[in-house]
Amino acid sequence: MRRRTGLTHAAVAAALLIGSWAAAGTLPASAQEAPSSAAAAASEPASPGLLDAMQRDLGLTRAEAEDRLAAERRATALAPRARKTAGSAYGGAWFDARSGRLTVAVTPDADATTVRTLRESGAAVRTVEHTERQLDTAKSRLDRLDAPAGVASWAVDPAVNSVVVNVVENARTDNDVRAFVRTARAAGPVTVRTVEDAPSTFAAGTVGGDPYYTGNVRCSIGFSVHGGFVTAGHCGGVGQQVRGWDGSYIGNFQGSSFPDNDYAWVNVGSGWWTVPVVLGWGTVSDQLVRGSAEAPVGASICRSGSTTHWHCGRVLAKNETVNYAQGAVHQMTKTSVCAEGGDSGGSFISGDQAQGVTSGGWGNCSSGGETWFQPVNEILNRYGLTLHTA
Repeated sequence: MRRRTGLTHAAVAAALLIGSWAAAGTLPASAQEAPSSAAAAASEPASPGLLDAMQRDLGLTRAEAEDRLAAERRATALAPRARKTAGSAYGGAWFDARSGRLTVAVTPDADATTVRTLRESGAAVRTVEHTERQLDTAKSRLDRLDAPAGVASWAVDPAVNSVVVNVVENARTDNDVRAFVRTARAAGPVTVRTVEDAPSTFAAGTVGGDPYYTGNVRCSIGFSVHGGFVTAGHCGGVGQQVRGWDGSYIGNFQGSSFPDNDYAWVNVGSGWWTVPVVLGWGTVSDQLVRGSAEAPVGASICRSGSTTHWHCGRVLAKNETVNYAQGAVHQMTKTSVCAEGGDSGGSFISGDQAQGVTSGGWGNCSSGGETWFQPVNEILNRYGLTLHTA
């Protein structure tokens, strides 16, 4: 953040992150440190603002929101251990909000000891036909295909035990779409679903008073890293200059990838600094970031962006390939959270754990829709960055 005097709290909140948290950072946490970060955060109380947002967007009571966050922390910590326990029989896992437990899928060749160990750890166990490796192999075959515009995305859905191909509703009878689906079915277990509209990125033209600009494009900051911040790749190319909410120079894109990926990072200098905070925009309290443990499918998740500010929903799918007009983007996470133009690059957070940066989606925050993000740990590992944590 740029050091300035005479600013109101609201004006400061529109800057890189928020100045009142400038001294909050202590030891950094890298992507590899995420599981222990989640464990350390398990005892931290949820902020009133986060609970309010979950009540509003997920239809929960306050007690239900508190119970769900606690259950999601347990599921997040259990997920990597469950994968290791299931071994070659592992078929995926997801958080079941109704039971408050992690469900682990295993194939019939999982022995009784494995199943018993999983259940004793607190997981529910479901027997499925295909392993996660088989499903990932089928999806990778689809990733090598050229998808027509009427195919929105595809991903492995562990609960369905299939690769789910999402087709835009009004394109179901398109010959190219039908040909893609036929080829996809030949690649492995495939289920076809329809969605309302095609995905698009959430960049926007310049609008005054919002976090950062590249040329005539406005996007949103994702998460602070030591030396800069991460954001969406479609917001700018390597070397492009970035200006802050006040028009002053922040830095330049040091790395950027789009399509294929949708991530980037920007260095910070010229009087700006980084802080481990996600803006609540007055809707909720500004949220401290304490790590980047990956939330399971089914977990609650919230998003902060410069256009629609703060909204919450659920994780719907992981490792999804999204077919934008500019080309396919891989390894995305799909959510039920809404977003609009200008929200691109903004923060997805689950509890106090960073999840990813907003890429694109369909719909809006009036009628609803779906949104994808690029997982933050992939960005940290790709560029050798360290997340700035509280």
